[in-house]
Amino acid sequence: MKKISAILMMSLFFLGCKKTQVAMPDSSQWALFRDGAAAPLPYATRQAMEGVYDIAGNDNFGSLAALKWSYVVNGNNDTTYHISGFFGKDIAHFICEGKQLNGQILLSGYWRKMVSTETGIIRFTIDPANGATVLLNPSPVLPTAIILDGLFGNGQDEPKNSITLSHNRPLHNGAAPFNILAHRGGGRNSDLLPVSENSVEMILKTAELGSTGIEIDVRFTKDGIPILYHDNDINLRLTQKSGLVGPIENYTYAQLNAFVRLINGERIPTLRQALSAALYKTPLTFIWLDTKYIGSLERVQALQFEFMELATGLGRPLQIVIGLPAEAQVNMFLELPDYNITPSLCELSLADVERTNSMIWAPRFTEGTQNENVAAIQAQGKKAFVWTLDVPEFIEQFIRDGQFDGILSNFPSCVAYNYYVQQ
Repeated sequence: MKKISAILMMSLFFLGCKKTQVAMPDSSQWALFRDGAAAPLPYATRQAMEGVYDIAGNDNFGSLAALKWSYVVNGNNDTTYHISGFFGKDIAHFICEGKQLNGQILLSGYWRKMVSTETGIIRFTIDPANGATVLLNPSPVLPTAIILDGLFGNGQDEPKNSITLSHNRPLHNGAAPFNILAHRGGGRNSDLLPVSENSVEMILKTAELGSTGIEIDVRFTKDGIPILYHDNDINLRLTQKSGLVGPIENYTYAQLNAFVRLINGERIPTLRQALSAALYKTPLTFIWLDTKYIGSLERVQALQFEFMELATGLGRPLQIVIGLPAEAQVNMFLELPDYNITPSLCELSLADVERTNSMIWAPRFTEGTQNENVAAIQAQGKKAFVWTLDVPEFIEQFIRDGQFDGILSNFPSCVAYNYYVQQ
């Protein structure tokens, strides 16, 4: 046994040469942003900066940008705030931190296009005359002219290309909350994100990409621990070389934790770890537990109830639903003694939604906008989500012509852009 363990541990070091991510540029070299006198931005300033902006000076990202703040709580319980810009061209976005220095507002970070591997450093300055004075007031009075003068570069090159963002209007805010849901915790490995799908690290990052909620894939280990993992087997699409092969259910959690690393080096998380990260470290408000196995749902339900109760105690808005993707999972769900009061999401027919008393109906996007059926569901006080929308033209169409309460996508930044720029 010791010999097998030694071989498995050694195999962790022999990784394939397959590209697993786009290397994000190091944006920490801006001397002005690193100045010791630079201070964090107040809450009121951050809130006032959100909005839809016109883009001038460059056509690399389209004509409009939707700017929105998010946060993540770090390991030392410090909260880091990011402002994200969602663009209308090439599923592009930027993610920056913000500071104030000598009456100016400084934003420093990187940009990325999801249709390619293009990325680079991006920086913005808001001068006192361009809105910084008003924004830094303890109670900013809007509207006021807000102009972000920016520079961006390619890769690690020093930013030299000009870009200007001018505030146009507030972000669209519908009568009811709209759920921007990220697939597999935030996105797929195939899109070369800096963290792996279905990892805690992805959950901590996804709000920067525009997500208000996530879908995560739940399976069980040999010893009955619910974990996050999409595929049936351990494979090189999801994990680094480890020496372990076959169904993930063949291994205990201790074995997976010791010997398996996700594609970007993270450990496979337990469902408890994932829910804890979402609750305590992110602003996410919705979690869709996609059941990828056939078996009892009791342990998943117990964690669902536990974390909903914790969220309520914190005054934290967080919905957690058990996903029912097929008849097998529906039958498992109906075996729960209190299934009718267990929040669930059903991907099947309207009759199945009624049978399971699911709070959400979630059809495939290939069925179209289905406005009549969506309206019928909403008339019952339930919600309707659609999945998995990744083509920008389809996302725009469903937001423009549909009545869904949420969209599940591998590109939440694209959903965020099309939702927030509505007029």
